[in-house]
This record gives sequence, structure tokens and C-alpha cells, in this order.
Amino acid sequence: MSTETASNGAEGGVAAASATLTVTDNRTGRQYEIPITDGTIRGIDLRQIRVDDEDFGLMSYDPAFMNTASCRSAITFIDGDKGILEYRGYPIEQLAEQSSYLEVAYLLIHGELPTQQQLDTWTHEITIHTFVHENVKEFMQGFRYDAHPMGMLLASVGALSTFYPEASQIKDAELRYQQIIRLLAKMPTLAAFAYRHNRGMPYVYPDNDLSYAGNFLGMLFKIAELKYQPDPRIERALDVLFILHADHEQNCSTSAVRGVGSSQVDPYSALAAGVGALYGPLHGGANEQVLRMLHRIERKENIPGFIDGVKAGDERLMGFGHRVYKNYDPRAKIIKKAAQDVFDVMGTNPYLDIALELEKIALEDEYFIERKLYPNVDFYSGLIYEALGMPVEMFPVLFAIGRTSGWIAQWLEMIEDGEQKIARPRQIYTGARTREYVPMGSRS
Repeated sequence: MSTETASNGAEGGVAAASATLTVTDNRTGRQYEIPITDGTIRGIDLRQIRVDDEDFGLMSYDPAFMNTASCRSAITFIDGDKGILEYRGYPIEQLAEQSSYLEVAYLLIHGELPTQQQLDTWTHEITIHTFVHENVKEFMQGFRYDAHPMGMLLASVGALSTFYPEASQIKDAELRYQQIIRLLAKMPTLAAFAYRHNRGMPYVYPDNDLSYAGNFLGMLFKIAELKYQPDPRIERALDVLFILHADHEQNCSTSAVRGVGSSQVDPYSALAAGVGALYGPLHGGANEQVLRMLHRIERKENIPGFIDGVKAGDERLMGFGHRVYKNYDPRAKIIKKAAQDVFDVMGTNPYLDIALELEKIALEDEYFIERKLYPNVDFYSGLIYEALGMPVEMFPVLFAIGRTSGWIAQWLEMIEDGEQKIARPRQIYTGARTREYVPMGSRS
């Protein structure tokens, strides 16, 4: 099959009428005109290309959706070549410097930055819903003492659907809003309970006098204090981390939320799917791999040998490069500063010097420049979490708290999108056909 591109309406202001793709099917000699909209063609338009009436029609094959748009979205914009990340049109740099996480959550979910009154109401509603039902605590206590915190979070988020059965009425805007508030409010509580359970420590209830990040820190680390007061620098650094992780277009976990949500299930079940996807080492566990790499290098003196190993294909440089970004991940620049703020409080992490040296080499060495291997958000986040005393098992849990607002925004957009249907990818069948059943006694 040969193809000929006529004109793309997204380029050079070409008239819409000429924004088509002319396809010649060399099997039949037929030509087809396929419309181009927003730089894409609709996959379903390929179905008209057939050998005969019995033919199912042409499909596209795209493992891992490397070049397939599954939706239209107005939430997050990424230009990977230029290193740009925007939430609802606002640069991530401005939001990380000037906003709180709850303000960014409001922006993602509602589409606009809140007024002061809107933010105050939003913050109050989330704050007063941070407590969970006592049965949730009993549910968490049913896990083994050494249960992985992410597995506990996955199960408990899904279990919330049984506490709020009205959440299944996803077409009711008022009921939807109640679940949004509950999810944002209770996710840090569930995460903290998972941490305390894994540590064999009693659960700490939320303190509604503290900020979103401050309350989470209190539920994690309060021991015998009458009143836990987090260091404001740590509190702010954690808030920034939540902002940086809030959304990132159609990544694996967001696609999972949309895919499961497309069945019109309740939002707790849909977000549980997102937690499950984030559980994987290639997604939420990537910063753990960075930390393991730094620990293995151990000292700055070992860096040259490690770099030689990377170039020879014997080592992997974790935390560098990204499927989307072909430039410096804008989040990495912000998180690098947050890391320094944390180390000012907690003391310098000995692995920071190794990280800084690796970054310096990668930005200057032609081998890494040619391959566009720039630091990504995972490169420094693990160092921050470790400095806070977090075990590596908690890294994806912290990621999930920040990503909750993005998952919610994407879920809302999906259920209000008239073009969306229940997710149902096609396949290329490669198995056997029309085999005769073999009775048990005749099988070899």
C-alpha cells in the first residue's frame, strides 16, 4: 500500500478542504481520501480500505500506543522537543513557584484558577473530608505486617466504592463532586495508614489545622507530640512534588483510569486502576531504580567507570531520557531546587554529589547529548523521598497522591466526552484456527 499526503491543515494554514491523505491500495488499485484533523487521521477511516466486501477492513497496528491519540484533552500540554509542560495552559514553572497543590488540583479539575473565595471553599471541603470510616482502618489492619504500601493503597482506594455506593451514579454532577472531594481528601490518609501499618506503628488521624502536605507529614511521622508542626521548607517541597506529579497527559496510569472508567464504573474503581498501573517499576517505581543506581555507584570516584559501562551497554543510566521529552524535563529543574531545600533541613544526602556529577556529565558528553538523555523528574525525586526517611516502597505511594487530581480531571473529561465509548482495542490474531477437538484418551 502506498500513501500520498495531500496537505495537513495544522501546518501553514492550508485550507481545510485540502487537509486530506490520499491513500492508494496497491492490492486493488483503489484510492481513498482520508480527512486530516489536528494532525491526525481517524483509525476508523481505515476500515473503508478493503479487498472485497468480506474483508473486515484495514486496521493500524501500534503496540504501546506510540503514535495513537486515544482522546481529545484540554488538561495537559506537552512539547517534548522544547521541554514544555503546561496544565490548562499555565507553565509548570509558574505553578510550582506560585501555587499550592490544592490550587493546582482545582485548576486541573475545574479548568480555571480559583478565586480566593473558591480556593478557600475548596480547601475547606477537602480538609473536613480527610477522615476515613473506622471500618477502613480495620480493613487496612487485615493486611500482613510486611504488606507493600502500594498494594494496600490499591486495595483501599478500590474498597472506598463499597463505602460510597452512590458513587456509581456518575451522571449526577453533585454526586460526582462529592466523590472528587473524598478522593482528594482521603488519598493522603490511606497512604499514611499504609506507611504506618508497614512500619508497625499506630495510625495517626488527620489534623485539620494543618495544610494538605503538612497534614500528610503529620500522619506519617507524628509519634508522641501533642501537636505536630512540620518544617515549612519540607512542607513546601512536598507540595511542589505533588504539583509536579499532578498530571502528565496520557501516561500508563492515566490511560488505565480512562480505560476502566470508560465502562462507566465508579471513580474509586477507576482510580484504583491508576494506582495499579503506577505500582509498576517502569512507571511509579522509576525513581527507586535511580536510587538503587546511585547506591551502587557509591562514590564519585566510581562514576567514570560507570559511564564507560553505560556507553558499552553494560550499565543503564536511570532517571535520564523520557518517551515524551527529547529535551530537559522541565519538572527536573524544579525538583532539583526542591531537593536542595530538603537537604538544607535534613542534611546533605551523600548521593546528591553523585547525582550532580552524573547530570553534569550527561549535559556535556556528546554521547548523551546525541541520544537526548536529559534528567527527568525521577532523577531527583527519589533523593528527596529518601532524605525524608521514606522507604523505597513508599515512593510510588507519594506519586499517587499527587497524581490523584490529574486522574480525576482525566476521568471527568472522559465521561463528559461524547466521542468516547467503552475502550475496546483490536488485535492481530496469531493463533491456530479451526482445529478439531481431541478426546482426552487420544491426546499425546
